Amino acid sequence: MAKPDSLAVYVHWPYCARICPYCDFNVYKQREDDRLLKAICDDVAGWRQMSGPRQVSSIHFGGGTPSLMSGDDVAAVIKSVSKHWTLLPDAEIAIEANPQDMDKSRWEDYQCAGINRLSLGVQSFHDAALTLLGRDHDGAKGRAGLELATAIFPSVSLDIIFGWAGQSEDMLQEDLAIALSSGAQHISAYQLTIEEGTAFAKAEDRGQRRAVNSDKSAGFYEAVTKTLTGAGFEHYEVSNFAKPSHRSRHNLAYWQGRDYAGMGPGAHGRLTVNGARMASVAELTPAAYQARISERGTGIAELETLSALDWAEEYLLMGLRIEEGISLARFKALAGRELPQDVITALANDGLLIRRNDRLAASPAGRMVLNSVTEQLLLG
Repeated sequence: MAKPDSLAVYVHWPYCARICPYCDFNVYKQREDDRLLKAICDDVAGWRQMSGPRQVSSIHFGGGTPSLMSGDDVAAVIKSVSKHWTLLPDAEIAIEANPQDMDKSRWEDYQCAGINRLSLGVQSFHDAALTLLGRDHDGAKGRAGLELATAIFPSVSLDIIFGWAGQSEDMLQEDLAIALSSGAQHISAYQLTIEEGTAFAKAEDRGQRRAVNSDKSAGFYEAVTKTLTGAGFEHYEVSNFAKPSHRSRHNLAYWQGRDYAGMGPGAHGRLTVNGARMASVAELTPAAYQARISERGTGIAELETLSALDWAEEYLLMGLRIEEGISLARFKALAGRELPQDVITALANDGLLIRRNDRLAASPAGRMVLNSVTEQLLLG
């Protein structure tokens, strides 16, 4: 099992065959880039110098579209991580994939390289929704991808997006029924949000609806929760549901406030050294990232030491997203002060917080208005 000071490793592969109109991630149209893989492996060495010896509890290949990488590419990164840190025998090693990139031989190569979890960006099984969302696969391809993934990998997760314009609750339930029948052990259900600067934001500005209103979306969220928990999934994080023993160990590192190293263009990281919490952001473009590594040994463009209060606030904001919540003693140790007891009591009386001894967690109702809950706690 991972120790509290174990490290999660995130690898950002920024290239996509097509950029989705709702996406605000650091992504670029696919092109040949033979140097990026070497740069990422060199960045691992740079991170090792900063972190010192650590156990690694998870490696997560995200993007972008990391399923555009070859099996050899993935194996090279895993080998680099194993060379510079101690990769735990039971480490979760996951990769995100799109149904359109489904390839039996490549996915088997991933498994041979050490990948033991695949996260498939299905989003919906309705062709109309996939067209609206700008996806390059159809519903049949999504179902086929899930079938192949569950045949190859011991743990499979899938993404569902709800709240798109034109969606009915019957359509949502059809998506959930197919997801549940697939054998996938983890389902991430995300509300479609219109992010500033995306193609969807521009469409909405022109009066072209891409998302349902907030009330309808909240109703969809309640339906998702009821259906998935009723099917035996644990609602362990705001948007994430898992069968027992299939929670995302990598994402839990973020939500629990543990350390994680971020390699690849635009990747974020958090590292605790000598009692100080450092926040990092890598160079955004592949070219700048590669140049920075050649010059400095890491791709990090920004490195900031968080204040005690910033560290504590981040711990609260991330920790209340998960079922287990936060430790009040740990928040006090980080911030140098307690959370306001009167606010905790009022929110608990309103059914938005649950307090059990040292643990403070958001209730199911509290998760629906989590931004408001955390704001009241922090402003006191």
